[in-house]
Amino acid sequence: MPSHRYRDVYARVNVPLVERVWPNARIGKAPLWVPVDLRDGNQALAEPMDPARKRRFFELLIAMGYKEIEVGYPSASQTDYDFVRLLADTDLAPPDVTIVVFTPARRDLIERTVASIRGIRNEVVIHMYTATAPAWRTMVLGKDRDELRELITAGGRDVLEFAGDLPGVRFQFSPEVFNLTEPDYVLDICDGMTRLWDATPDRPVVLNLPATVEVATPNVYADQIEYMHRNLSRRDSVILSVHPHNDRGTGIACAELAVLAGAERVEGCVFGNGERTGNVDIATLALNLHAQGIDPMIDFSDIDEIRRTVEYCTRMPIHERHPYVGDLVHTAFSGTHQDAIKKGMAEHRARAAAEGEPERVVPWQVPYLPIDPADIGRSYDAVIRVNSQSGKGGIAYLLQTEYGLDLPRRLQIDFARHVQTHTDDTGLEITAAELHALFDATYLATAEPAAIVLKDWHTSGDGDTTITLTIDGATGTTEHRTVGPVEALTEALAKAGYPIEVLALTQQSITSGNASTAITYLEYRSGEHTGWSCGRSESVLAASLAAVIHAANTRG
Repeated sequence: MPSHRYRDVYARVNVPLVERVWPNARIGKAPLWVPVDLRDGNQALAEPMDPARKRRFFELLIAMGYKEIEVGYPSASQTDYDFVRLLADTDLAPPDVTIVVFTPARRDLIERTVASIRGIRNEVVIHMYTATAPAWRTMVLGKDRDELRELITAGGRDVLEFAGDLPGVRFQFSPEVFNLTEPDYVLDICDGMTRLWDATPDRPVVLNLPATVEVATPNVYADQIEYMHRNLSRRDSVILSVHPHNDRGTGIACAELAVLAGAERVEGCVFGNGERTGNVDIATLALNLHAQGIDPMIDFSDIDEIRRTVEYCTRMPIHERHPYVGDLVHTAFSGTHQDAIKKGMAEHRARAAAEGEPERVVPWQVPYLPIDPADIGRSYDAVIRVNSQSGKGGIAYLLQTEYGLDLPRRLQIDFARHVQTHTDDTGLEITAAELHALFDATYLATAEPAAIVLKDWHTSGDGDTTITLTIDGATGTTEHRTVGPVEALTEALAKAGYPIEVLALTQQSITSGNASTAITYLEYRSGEHTGWSCGRSESVLAASLAAVIHAANTRG
């Protein structure tokens, strides 16, 4: 790997050395979330959203509770311009939602952007941006530091000229590629914008500091944000915002550390769409707060509907392992994980019952599940799934939750061997229905015609039992004194040369609707062979007799 071609961040930009406060800080409330899916996310799509998709996405963001939404780049496309006009001409945006529009620092584009927002009754933020990092200044814009400062200032004056007298309109500036811009230079430019726009506590300016291309560990970005937080000249009149990207895969961490460092507002996309590796995922950020007991102020109670809408609007699938929303994020295949989850769920139910509280109310502490899947509209159906890596705990959990079978521990171990053989042979995951069928085939099914059949049995009032067996086509009856039916049956089988010694017998009744079924789990010994057998019937006693007959027919 030609790693020598690259420089670390400290060789590319002067990272301010500060007496850091952010490592000791804690996040105590949610920042202001600003989804940029309709602008930044949209421009990253191979097929940008058509008007219907854009409207559907906007309605989703409103339903989730976002209060500030960047809706487009109206000077860049007619579709975006028309969407902003739709907001002006309809009541699509609730009164408490702030609309953000995006523009570069060019007079003609600023003028068209302002034209798009005229008549909007909501509060509006005009978001002006210019790249400020050295490589962008020299290679892309062809400007030195002073020339670029004047370009930005001229753009700020144009914003004032066209929109300074519009009621309910505030301003935002983003020094694009902030994280690779010299700290003193970007601080000077930002202070110049707050002076020009006369930022006050009543009409604050948003200063948005993007990690446009992620180039360093998250602590570096936190240092840069804290430097700005502590040195901005009108800090009480500034809403300090961040806009991390995910080029290094640490956009989430960058945003969280930036909030610790003083950021109050976070721009990103729901589930992290965006250029290259995407914008920071503000859904994951919000649910990370939820998992820490902090209200994210956004409604994720039906996360699968949110996912379906995002996938439809972006025409992009969400990965199965995507945090919180992926199809497999609450699923355990590993045997040790399954066992811990099974025990944790049992403890959770028992604790709720003991406290007299609903399960949805008591504190959540189930191993391997950071949040209760029910919080985001998920069921427990897919929490445990079985493949060749699974153990007895997961297998038993599925049989219990799906079919009500409460297997004794030793039977769990025995059945796990059969499941392991099956999954090793197929190489595939086994569903709950397939698991149930395998259980029936292993412990309940008998080859037809069966060699041994219990034709009849009777118990008299004085405790005697009569057993009638058909063995290899021959029928015979035996009398058994002062023993119950199960003991009488084992005696009859022993006399016929099929000894079955009952080692353990567990009986269970399973109710489904108005019907009740009995099942018996029987551990037995026959000669040197020890095994398990089951019986199912309408009565517990009949199920136990069936389990003994099955053992006799399938003994090793």
